[in-house]
Amino acid sequence: MPSGEYDPDTVEAKWQDRWVDEETYAYEGDAENPDTAFSIDSPPPTVSGSLHWGHVYGFTLQDFVARFNRMRGKDVYFPFGYDDNGIASERLAEDELDVRHQDYERREFQRMTQEVCAEYEAAFTEKMQSLGISIDWNQTYQTISPEVRRISQLSFIDLYEQGREYRQRAPAIWCPECETAISQVETEDDEQPSHFHDIAFEVVGEADADDPEQFTISTTRPELLPACVAVFVHPDDDGNQDLVGETARVPLFDQEVPILADERVDMETGSGIVMCCTFGDQTDIEWYQAHDLDLRIAIDESGTLTDVAGEYEGLSSADAREAIVEDLDEAGALLDRWGITHTVNVHERCGTGVEFLVKDQWYVELLDKREEYLQAGREMDWYPEKMYTRYKNWIEGLQWDWAISRQRSSGIPFPVWYCADCDEPVLADKETLPVDPLSDDPPVDACPECGHTAFVPEDDVLDTWATSSLTPLINAGWDWDAAHEEFRFEHPELYQFDLRPQGHDIISFWLFHTVVKCYEHTGEVPFDSVMINGMVLDENREKMSKSKGNIVAPDEVVSKYPVDAARYWAAGSAVGDDLPYSEKGLRAGEKLLRKLWNASKLVESLTEDAPAEFDHDDLAALDRWLLASLDREIERLTARFESREFSKARDGLRGFFWHTFCDDYLEIAKQRVRDGGDPSAAYTLSVAHRRFLKLFSPILAHATEELWHDMYGDDSVHQSGWPEPLGIDADFEAGETAMEAVGALRKYKSDAKLSMNADLDRVEVWGDVSGFEDDISSVMHVDELVILDERPPIETVVTGVDLDYSLVGPEFGSQVSEIEAVIDDDAYERVGDELHVAGVELDSEMFEIQEEQQYTGAGEMVDAEDVVVIVHRD
Repeated sequence: MPSGEYDPDTVEAKWQDRWVDEETYAYEGDAENPDTAFSIDSPPPTVSGSLHWGHVYGFTLQDFVARFNRMRGKDVYFPFGYDDNGIASERLAEDELDVRHQDYERREFQRMTQEVCAEYEAAFTEKMQSLGISIDWNQTYQTISPEVRRISQLSFIDLYEQGREYRQRAPAIWCPECETAISQVETEDDEQPSHFHDIAFEVVGEADADDPEQFTISTTRPELLPACVAVFVHPDDDGNQDLVGETARVPLFDQEVPILADERVDMETGSGIVMCCTFGDQTDIEWYQAHDLDLRIAIDESGTLTDVAGEYEGLSSADAREAIVEDLDEAGALLDRWGITHTVNVHERCGTGVEFLVKDQWYVELLDKREEYLQAGREMDWYPEKMYTRYKNWIEGLQWDWAISRQRSSGIPFPVWYCADCDEPVLADKETLPVDPLSDDPPVDACPECGHTAFVPEDDVLDTWATSSLTPLINAGWDWDAAHEEFRFEHPELYQFDLRPQGHDIISFWLFHTVVKCYEHTGEVPFDSVMINGMVLDENREKMSKSKGNIVAPDEVVSKYPVDAARYWAAGSAVGDDLPYSEKGLRAGEKLLRKLWNASKLVESLTEDAPAEFDHDDLAALDRWLLASLDREIERLTARFESREFSKARDGLRGFFWHTFCDDYLEIAKQRVRDGGDPSAAYTLSVAHRRFLKLFSPILAHATEELWHDMYGDDSVHQSGWPEPLGIDADFEAGETAMEAVGALRKYKSDAKLSMNADLDRVEVWGDVSGFEDDISSVMHVDELVILDERPPIETVVTGVDLDYSLVGPEFGSQVSEIEAVIDDDAYERVGDELHVAGVELDSEMFEIQEEQQYTGAGEMVDAEDVVVIVHRD
C-alpha cells in the first residue's frame, strides 16, 4: 500500500534500473506475424556533445507512442542509435584532443574519434535511461560500426548499379572552414552585414583610348573580380543594350571578358549589369554552363585566394576584399560603397559562408524524380498534416543533385578505386564489405576497361546523411544475400516502419534523404507515418542556444523536478509546434503526481473489501454513470493518442480525473463506503482506479508503475493492456447534472462552515437528475429532496456599469465625473445598444453592463451553472 508522500527520486531510479535489468521493453520479433510489430525509426542523436532539451522532448514524445502501442498489444521495436560518423563527431574529437584530422592517417583518426565518442555515447545511454524512455537497449547501433559501414557501402554500390549515382568534375558547394563539400541541405540563410560596391568597368576597343566608355557593376564581393569571366545584361534592359556584344576590361586584374545578354539578370539590383565569376553563386554556375565560359578559380579549399588573384594570392577572402577595395579606390574605379544587410548562404554546421569550387564529386540523382519523391511523401500519414508542406516545398525548390562526397576523415569510405590510366571506377565486391580503399586492395588485378594494373584509391568519405538516411534499412537488417543474389531483410516485419519521429528542422536533411534512399533500394516508402515535433524554446519563446546563454540542461531540470513532471510538460504542446520551457508546466505536473498518489492511497483504503466482480446491471445509477463516463474518456483518449494529440490527451484526462473523479465522485463514494460498506461504490472505485493508472501510464510512467505494483501485483502496468470500454449505458446528462448539484451543495456547506455530514432539511432542484435523487440525498444528507417542475423565480439584476476609459475619456473629457455620478445613481437609460447618461450617448464599445442572477423566493439559491439548487434550513 502506498504510504507517506510520493518520493520521486527513489521511485524513478528504482524503476529505471529495473526496466533495463529485466528488459521490460525488449522487442520479441515475430516475422511470421508481422502485424504484431510496431516499429519506430527513432533518430540517432549526433555525437557532438551532451544531450539537450530538444533530445529529451523529442524522445519523450516517441515514448508516449511506444508505451501506448505496447499496451495495445503491439510488439514495439524502439531502438537507439548513435550518429558518430559525421563532421560533428570529427570536430568534437579535434576539440577534445586538440588535434587536426589532416595530421593523421584515416583509420588512426577514426580510432581516436571513436574513443572520444564512446564516452559521450555512454552518457547518452545513461541519460535516456534516467528519463524513463522505453527503448530496447538490445537494439542499438553506431553509424560508424562495421555493420553500418557495410550497409552504407552496399547502398552506394546498389545505387551505382542502378545508374542513380555519377561522378563528375563540377561546381560543388564548399565550406572553407570545414574544408569539405557539402550538400544544399546543409546550407542555411544568414542575415549578415556587408557592403555594396559600385565599381567602374571599361569597354574595350573604344576609339578614344584615353577616355574609354565605362559602366558600373554593383557587387558585395569585390574579391571575386579575379574570377570574373563575363558581364551580363538583361535582354529587356534598353538602356544598356548597346553594351551587348562588346568586351569589358576588369579593373585591377585587366582580363578582357565578353558582355552578353541573359534573362537571369536582375535589373532591379544595382546598375542592372552583373559580372559572372566562377563561382560566386548558383546563377554564376548556370551562366558558366549555358554560355560555355572560361573557368577562373580565384578561391581555394581553405577560402584563400589563388595565383589567379596575382598580388592578392594567399590572402583570406575577407582580407583580400579589403585590400582590393582599397586599391580600387586608389585607382579611381571605386565609385561608391555603402553598408547593407543581406542574406548569405552559410554552412549550417559552423556558420561559415560557402563558396562554389570545381571538384570531382559523387552525386545521387534527384532532380529527375522530384515528382516521384513528392508522391512518396503523399503516401505517408503526417502528424501534423501541415508538415507535408515543408517536405513539398523543399523538393520543389531543389536545384542540385545530392553531392555525397566529403573531404573528411571521420566517415565511411567510398568502396571505390580508380584506374590510374583511364580513371575507370572499380567498385568493391558486395561480399567483402566494409572496405577502406586507403588500406585495402581493389577487387581486380587489372582495369576491366583498359587492362592497366595500377589503381588510385578514393580518399573521400560519404556524406553523413548518406548513412543516417539508411536507418530503416539498418534497423530492419537489410543486407545482400549472395546465395540468392538479392537484397533481403533480417527483420522484414519491421519494414515499412510504422513511425518516423523527428524534428521539423531536419525534414530536408533526414526525412527527404531517407525517402530517397529507401525508395530507390526497396521501391517502397519507408514509413507508414511521420511525426514531426517542434523545438524547445526558452520561457521568452526564443530558441535555446549556447551563444544566447539560455540553454536549460536536462540534469538541471530533473534535479529539481520529477522525471514524470518533465514528461507531463513535454505533452503540453501540439505536435509540430515549438514548446517553451516552463517551470509552471513542470509544477503542474508535480501537482498532478501528488493528486494521483494521494487519491490512490484513499482508493486503496476504501477498496480493501471491494468485490472482484459485480453485475453491472446492479450498479447504483451514479456508479454506472461514472464508469460509462470513463468509457467515453477512454474512447476519446485512445483517439487522441492514435492521432498524436498528446496535449489534448493529457489535458482531457487530467480534467476528468481531477474534477469528475476526485473532486466529485470520490468524495461521494467515500461516504457511501465508509457509512455502509457499499459494494457498488467500492467496486466502481477499484475498477475506475485501475483504468486511470493505465490511462496515465504512457505519460506518468514511473508513478503509475509504482502504484500498480503496490496495489495490483507484480506485472508491469506498461504490459497490462490498454483499457477497453466496458460498454455500460448511463444517462450522461442526468448524471452530470446530479454531480453539479452535489458540487454546489458541497460548496454551500464549505462556505457556511458546515460539516459535510451536516443535515440539510430541504433541498429543491430544478434540472434533470432522474435516477440520481438517492445519491444526492444520501451523500449530502438531505432530509427532503424536491425536484421542481418549473424554474424557480430568478431575475437578472444589473449590478453595475463598467466604463472603458480609454474611449470615454478622450471623447468626453471633463464630463466623465458627471457620467460616473449619474451611473452611481442609476439615473441612466439603455436605448438599444447605447447608454444615455448625463446628456450624452455612449456607444456599446464604451461600456459593459454587469449583471447577476438573483433568487426572489424562499430559501437560499446556491451558485451552479446548469442546475438551480435551493437550500431550506430551519
